[in-house]
Amino acid sequence: MAEAPHEIRALAEERAAARAAKDFARADALRDELAASGWVVVDGPQGWSLEPAGAPPSAGTTRVPAAEVVSVLDEPATYDVSLQWVCEGWPGDIARALMAFRAHAGGRRLQFVVADVTGAAPDTWGDDVEVVSLKEGTGWAAARNAGLRRALAPIVVALDGSIEPTGDVLTPLVAALGRPDLGLAGPFGIVTRDLREFEERVGPGACDAVEGYLMAFRRDVLVEVGGFDEKFRWYRTADIEWSFRVKDAGYLCEVVPVPVTKHEHRMWFETPPDERAKWSKRNFYRFLDRWRDRWDLVLSGEPDDHPRLEGEGPPPGAS
Repeated sequence: MAEAPHEIRALAEERAAARAAKDFARADALRDELAASGWVVVDGPQGWSLEPAGAPPSAGTTRVPAAEVVSVLDEPATYDVSLQWVCEGWPGDIARALMAFRAHAGGRRLQFVVADVTGAAPDTWGDDVEVVSLKEGTGWAAARNAGLRRALAPIVVALDGSIEPTGDVLTPLVAALGRPDLGLAGPFGIVTRDLREFEERVGPGACDAVEGYLMAFRRDVLVEVGGFDEKFRWYRTADIEWSFRVKDAGYLCEVVPVPVTKHEHRMWFETPPDERAKWSKRNFYRFLDRWRDRWDLVLSGEPDDHPRLEGEGPPPGAS
């Protein structure tokens, strides 16, 4: 590929400086100036690169293995909250959420990170979004972890594209996570009495797991507990498993009501029923293999009688 001229690289460096200073209007203007000069700037997890306009998208987009995404978790926080998505399709859902979070940001410095496995153009969601471009075939948990390693805020919110804020989501979550005993919070929680069937936790308060539609936690808890189990190549039950690891580390999980709309969960409804049943069962057995005897982590404690592992299926719903 042709080497970019010095003046083009200088514009790209100026744009990178504008992004770092959160002057996104200036960054957008510089991106347009580069495009008018016949160059496209491509942002990746390891920095930016330039490609001639009209080149195939993959020519300038570095799609890396998830394990190669550089962690910044040990670097000082430069944002107030890091908001994170995994894109396995339906980029418009994430764009809808981003628009709402921008509208309700208040004075907070928000970091937006999208771990993308679709090969979307890096500017799909705007210049204020860091796109972590991952190799095709990257599993859900590996993609989630790759994005989380880029978190530069003390509070991290991992989201599904189905969630749309309708008001100030962050104030109640940040306030709740100010309690050192609370490790994980979100508006959708579930409880269980037998570790086999889970049901919605109605109202605020302690729960056995926070559902992956919206999971909020401190960055220090992420560092202590570690990321999601990357054996979960599909999303389902990965949220329950991570919730139990947070509780195993000595923290609580709680439902914290926030103003959101939950739209259709695309991955669930657009996956063929036989495939989602197979993958759900596989994931749930992986959860049981690790946690089926940990009644100390269940709010209701150990029941007098509970089913044996053989013949059990996954819990209902699309968690």
